[in-house]
Amino acid sequence: MGHTLPEHEKNDPLFLTTKEVADLLRVKERKVYDLAAADEIPHRRITGKLLFPAQAIRSWIDGTDAPVAADRPNVFSGSHDPLLDWAIRASGCGLATLCNGSRDGLTQFQAGAALAAGLHLPEEKGWNVATVSDAGLTNCVLINWAVRKRGLLLSADAAAAVTTVSDLKGRRVALRQPGAGAALLFARLLDEAGLAEGDLDASKEHAHTESDAAAAVAAGEADVSLGIKAMAKQFNLAFLPLVSESYDILIDRKSYFTDPFQRLLDFAGTTSFREKADSLGGYDLSAIGSVRWVSA
Repeated sequence: MGHTLPEHEKNDPLFLTTKEVADLLRVKERKVYDLAAADEIPHRRITGKLLFPAQAIRSWIDGTDAPVAADRPNVFSGSHDPLLDWAIRASGCGLATLCNGSRDGLTQFQAGAALAAGLHLPEEKGWNVATVSDAGLTNCVLINWAVRKRGLLLSADAAAAVTTVSDLKGRRVALRQPGAGAALLFARLLDEAGLAEGDLDASKEHAHTESDAAAAVAAGEADVSLGIKAMAKQFNLAFLPLVSESYDILIDRKSYFTDPFQRLLDFAGTTSFREKADSLGGYDLSAIGSVRWVSA
């Protein structure tokens, strides 16, 4: 899979080596190590190697008052994806997850409370790009994780009667939480079908993850929910496909090169990862790792 950034990113490195900083300061490398040990110079340790954020070093040398951006915590926020959730655990990358929907993930990312956010926000033309472009973000990129098949997860009884979204009137439906990409898409699908949430026998409790939504149908708590094909297979539910959505990862440029995220990306290139995606079903990984958008 491709881990590369656009060409202009390569020509202007985000990090400097100890030798490059020593040459820049016209001191011995030992002095640079001493400055880093005393936290007197902006630095990071990535895969055990001491590196220096180029922009922060230039500001430090110039003596500007601009604060050095704080390191983001190793937290992945945003929308739940079962393949990604499994990969984070199986890779041992050390990322924690805080999955409460795409909108919440974007909010957490903007606040600096997460190094990345998983998004699948429906737009007039496509997914995610226009939303992040309008968010006033800097120093970050949007990369593809997967294209997922999304549709209606149906109980055996409902499968015989529900062939379109219009057939959901009066049905027991497990809803996702407000701000979730699935909730935003479902509202649009209902509107296109001439329905509103009030026309449904909606669940009182929201399903906060893809697996929660599928589990509600499998347990008989609902007749239907909007979900991904991977969950229909896992919970032995009928599936009515509706759209192919892009699940993308919004990542801080600096965090992109940190050990946890690089370990996750490396794992996504393994045979075991591909086999897991195939076993889940409903995933198109042909563009995984490709850059969808770059901030200013």
